[in-house]
Amino acid sequence: MTRTRAHTTNDIHPLTLAIGGNGKTGRRVAQKLRGQGRAVRIGSRTGAPPFDWNVPGTWGPALEGVDRVYVTYYPDLGFPGAAEQVGAFSEAAVAAGARRLVLLSGRGEEAARRGEESLKASGAAWTVVRASWFNQNFDEDFFLEPVRSGEIALPTADAVEAFVDTDDIADVVVAALTDDRHIGRTYELSGPRLMSFADVAAELSKATGREIAYVPVPDEEYRAALRENGLPEEFADLFAQILDGRNAHLVHGVEEVLGRRPKDFADYAREAAATGVWEL
Repeated sequence: MTRTRAHTTNDIHPLTLAIGGNGKTGRRVAQKLRGQGRAVRIGSRTGAPPFDWNVPGTWGPALEGVDRVYVTYYPDLGFPGAAEQVGAFSEAAVAAGARRLVLLSGRGEEAARRGEESLKASGAAWTVVRASWFNQNFDEDFFLEPVRSGEIALPTADAVEAFVDTDDIADVVVAALTDDRHIGRTYELSGPRLMSFADVAAELSKATGREIAYVPVPDEEYRAALRENGLPEEFADLFAQILDGRNAHLVHGVEEVLGRRPKDFADYAREAAATGVWEL
């Protein structure tokens, strides 16, 4: 049974553990919560105390005194073993006194559903946030160097995705962590339009003032590149979710939760370019 409790005057500043609190969404969630005067503990290997998904002995100290948790799993919730770890952690969180868990999941990512169900089974008050591909994949980490080099080579052909901004994700997560109306809900988030990677390259070219090309490559060639760079080959499986069209439509979780339109990729690209992140 899900445990819920209404807000009271003594429940204004609960401690939130933000797992992956230095990452794309976790960092923003932590900043927004702190901006509201709320206490946040960063759940990472460099946190105090440290948190490591692969070292269950770190979970207890990280959960001490925690009332709610933003749960992100690295490298991806759909990867082998993720559901089991998320389930074990969720049970540990409830046993330690955490009453609310908000999980970041992947839109259209069927393998991630097991992770969602394992978290729900913990008995916590839960919210699931399923997000499309992040805008910030292009300036933070994953596609940063390809954009700088002027060539984005991926096995996506002309398939489309509704890229979503991590600030929008973070705003939805903060609402879910702080407002009881979102308990027991699953929200799917996307940006306001469908875009191919060629469309993305065109927007990035416009924002940076230089030519950035999208180059389609065969799946096996991309997998070989992942192996050569020491990255999990399972990353290539995520592109199947774009190629088969399962996410080739817009969803409206941002509007539903926040009452506003999500950020467009062109606005993101213009703001990111202004920081100089893509300058050579």
